[in-house]
Amino acid sequence: MDTLQTGDSRQSFLLLDLIEVGVLVIEGESLLFANSAFLRTVGLERSALQGHGLRELAGESWIDFTLGQSWADALPWPMADGSDRWFEVSLQPSLFGGRPVQIATCTDVTTRMRAESAEASMLQMLTEIIESYPVGTFVLDREHRISHCNRACEIITGLSANDIIGRDDAGLALGVARGEWLADKVMGPVDEAFLRQRYQGRFWPSPTAEGGYEAEMFFPAHGKQSARWLHAAAAPLRDATGQIVGAIETLIDITARKAVEAELQNAHQAAESLVAERTRELQSAKSELERDIARREELELTMHEHLREVTRLNSELHLAQDQLIQSQQQLVQNEKLASIGQLAAGVAHEINNPIGYVFSNFGSLQLYLDDLLGLLDAYVAAEGMIGDEALRASLAALREKIDLAYLKEDVLDLMRESREGIERVRKIVQDLKDFSHVDASADWQWVDLHRGLESTLNVVNNEIKYKADVIRDYGVLPQIQCLPSQLNQVFMNLLVNAAHAMPEGRRGSITVRSRAEDGQVRVEIEDNGSGMAPEVMQRIFDPFFTTKPVGKGTGLGLSLSFGIIRKHHGRIEVSSTPGVGTCFTLHLPVQQAGDAANSDPDIPTGAEERS
Repeated sequence: MDTLQTGDSRQSFLLLDLIEVGVLVIEGESLLFANSAFLRTVGLERSALQGHGLRELAGESWIDFTLGQSWADALPWPMADGSDRWFEVSLQPSLFGGRPVQIATCTDVTTRMRAESAEASMLQMLTEIIESYPVGTFVLDREHRISHCNRACEIITGLSANDIIGRDDAGLALGVARGEWLADKVMGPVDEAFLRQRYQGRFWPSPTAEGGYEAEMFFPAHGKQSARWLHAAAAPLRDATGQIVGAIETLIDITARKAVEAELQNAHQAAESLVAERTRELQSAKSELERDIARREELELTMHEHLREVTRLNSELHLAQDQLIQSQQQLVQNEKLASIGQLAAGVAHEINNPIGYVFSNFGSLQLYLDDLLGLLDAYVAAEGMIGDEALRASLAALREKIDLAYLKEDVLDLMRESREGIERVRKIVQDLKDFSHVDASADWQWVDLHRGLESTLNVVNNEIKYKADVIRDYGVLPQIQCLPSQLNQVFMNLLVNAAHAMPEGRRGSITVRSRAEDGQVRVEIEDNGSGMAPEVMQRIFDPFFTTKPVGKGTGLGLSLSFGIIRKHHGRIEVSSTPGVGTCFTLHLPVQQAGDAANSDPDIPTGAEERS
């Protein structure tokens, strides 16, 4: 931006800067000055104009305008964000410092220009929509002149758009007087009496367009157009203030439909005559048919009664058959478990006998070894009192050879490890007996669920230890009244299934969680295995349903578990997400109701909390 250095120029610039409308001082292609109002509008600092000409800042349109080579209503000023700011510019020649310049007063009209652009775009879009619309359509302006007529309308009316656009009497060629198109009538107060006469009653308000009407009218043949029926639909067009500025009308050829309606009317009349004749014939047969129907209804009623009875008996038979099958399967499973329990108890008894005397002998052996080690220490202490030098040297050499200090330490370690191994065997045998409960009666008992869980975990340890880590999250539980061997069976089924759910190549975790709540206990067995799809989860308690390969599963484990929990007046819930894992939740009452609750009313307090 060039500058004028004279005092008068600076004073003039100061005055121009006080004006609230944008003002530019232009000399040729140079921008000498821009006031603050203009700079605020275009978002520039005054320093940003230094060293830049008008062409660089505003573009060719401003140069052409200031040089009088073009005329425009508004000029665009490029903004930093890529948009344009539009100004209505008026030029006033003047002298500044003796130099001829032009003072440009710039009024911001951006809002108006954008609105006009949007209106023009909308008008263009509407024109394209009307032209491409496959239904004959024309538009009337405020003066009832045709302003648009699409190709479909030309085909239907046989009139060229070039011949009728701009005219208000184009309908004369079709027998439509000036101002009598349906579109003409909806542009003002609708005269329904005229419409009734004009369309012989075939008109009605539009169900979709406010203030619109539809009608059917017959056009006689003219030119190359044959006589035909047209369906017309017209609606007023309104501006933003709601004022009517025109109307639109569509025309659809319904000649074929009218011909079909006429044929249908003739057929209807013929059918009515035929129906009247047939009605008389049918009346005579109706009485006989009614009597026959009455006899049939009585017979059908009897048959329905018999059918309902057969259906009821069949349902009861199926139910009894299903219950028998489940009872048989549970009996077989229980017998298998009882046989396994007896075998386990027998094995445990046979192991307990040798383990008992081994454990007893091991205690005596420990005492003997302690005495021998004490005697050996005494011998070592007395070694210095031997007078024979050669004998002392021989004993020292022998002690060093056998590494007596290490031997004394190692033999104690061996004894301790052996004792731990024997105790481990005794624990496994006891857990096996606890799991099988063959030495218990079949009556309901007060038991510690944590003990049952631990014995079951020990029994199935070989199934789990290579696939998952077991996390115990035990709460404080009261002892509960139950059939312990059957609950152990449920625990075993759920723990083995959790281990089998672990994907190949990934070690998972199984969380066993217990809590007490409102006269019940809750046991959760949760894994982070492969999970189940919803369609599988819906069927897991069905007998013989299994997702394991043939020969790997019977499909009875969860079905029997469901029956055992229900027998305990509890419930079993399951939640699972594919790829995340599965959680089975058992809810069991602390004390059984009815005949089962015949034990000591002082319920034991239960096991300590484990984690």
